[in-house]
Formats: sequence, structure tokens, C-alpha cells
Amino acid sequence: MTPTVSVVVPAYNNADFVGETVRSVLAQTYTDFELIVADHASSDATWDVLQEFADDPRVRLLRTPAGGGAKANWDAVSKAATGELIKLVCGDDVLYPQMLERQVEQFRAHPRAEVVASRRDIVDAHGTVLVKGRGLGRLQGEMSGAKALRKSILAGGNIFGEPMCVMMRRETLEQVGWWDDRQPYYIDLGTYAHALVRGTFVAVPETLAGFRVSASQWSVRLTDEQSGQAAQFHARVHEAHPEVVSRLDVTVGNVMARVAALRRRLAYAWLGRRMSAPAPSAATSDA
Repeated sequence: MTPTVSVVVPAYNNADFVGETVRSVLAQTYTDFELIVADHASSDATWDVLQEFADDPRVRLLRTPAGGGAKANWDAVSKAATGELIKLVCGDDVLYPQMLERQVEQFRAHPRAEVVASRRDIVDAHGTVLVKGRGLGRLQGEMSGAKALRKSILAGGNIFGEPMCVMMRRETLEQVGWWDDRQPYYIDLGTYAHALVRGTFVAVPETLAGFRVSASQWSVRLTDEQSGQAAQFHARVHEAHPEVVSRLDVTVGNVMARVAALRRRLAYAWLGRRMSAPAPSAATSDA
């Protein structure tokens, strides 16, 4: 039978973490799902680690040829999905046990919903929570998807969170042309935007996932590139949907994106030091 939910994992060089990611999906309280993992020509032991799950009837393992960047693997694994609803989880993130249950409940309660999102913790390579319950701003419950998109642009960033925070309708994702990477740092929000203008958005103010950060994300260059791509994304949404996002909204959003970049530099300096510290030993953690 066709499952209600497809959880798809586009893995790439995630040997250290992908086992934990897969186990977090298989441990969900909601059970009507399939799990599809696509290894994008990893150069590490990602494919070998995945063999632990090869005999689980809920799991399908695929291999995506090299090339095409993130979009190639995100599209490939999403196109393989057969469920009504779809959630993409990167190969180093984790779902908390009630994630699928809580979000499916919202789709059932709100038939016009196109996107459902919840909060997440920010965790380091050791699984230690660095920041609790991030995301959604002040959004709560069901609201116009277009209004939610405008609020995200005015905030200067992606208030909905990374893909593991979000559940969408697979049919919608297919209809909008799969994952939109015209601004690569906005491949997630750039795709949500297409869905949000088609229906409603539901915010679930619970922390239901862990987003893992790495030292490679803590660079001034990356924050500058992100704010630049934010401006391109804002202009694109205004051009396509001027009734949703005005020129003034674009201006405000661009300023807020630069402010957010400055805040990230400060946060990254602190988090970078936290992440470079060795994991606590058993003796230390018991003290």
C-alpha cells in the first residue's frame, strides 16, 4: 500500500551521522511512512553504513550519480517518493520521535495546508544542544501561506527552518518543479515559497528535530553570500507575486538580511569555539 508520508534523505559524505539520522526516522511514533535514502556518490563510507538498514522493509536505498549539486540528489530522492506527504531530512540531522505524528495531524486538521513546520534545536557534532527551540518567530497555528512568506522575507531569513522542520504535499512539490536552487542557500525557502502561495501554512510550536551544524558553516564569507542571495530571492518573489511582497517589503527584508548576517558572525564566533572543544568524557559529564 502507498504510505501517507515519504521521508527522503539525500545523503552525501555523511558516514559519521547518517546512521543516527536513519534510526531517528525509524523510531517515529507515526508508522505509516516509507524512508528513501539516496547516496550522492559519497567518497566516504556513507553507502557502507546504510547497509545496516538494507533489510528493513520500510527503507529503500538508492545511489545518485555524481554531479548536479544538492538539487540533483534532492530531486532524485524526492521523485522516488510515493507518499501523499513528503519530508526531506539531510543526512546528518535527526527527527525527534513525534515529528511525523504531530505534522500529519495538522494536515488532517487543515485540508488547505500546503506547508507545515515546527521548531528545531541546533546541535553540534557530538549531539549536544547548542540552541534550543529555534524557528517560526511568532507564527502559530494556521494562517495564509502568502502572509507567512511575507513575514519570513520581512525577517530577512528562513523562519520556517531547514527541510527536516517542514512537511509538504508531494504533489505540490512535483507541480512547482521540485527543489528550486536558483539561490543555492535558499533551496529550501525558495521551494517553500512556491507552495506557500498556493494555500495555507501551519506552525507547530513544538521542537521536533535537531539541526546539526558543522565548523564549515562558521565563516564570514558564507554569511555575506547568504545575505546577497537573500536579496536576490526577495526580488524574485516580488517580481512573481507583487500582491504578496511589495517593493518596501523587499527593502526591509534586505536590511534585515544584512542585520541577520552580522548577528550570525557573532553567534558563529561563539558556536565555533563550542564546536571545536572536545566532547566531554564520561568522568567529566558525571562530575
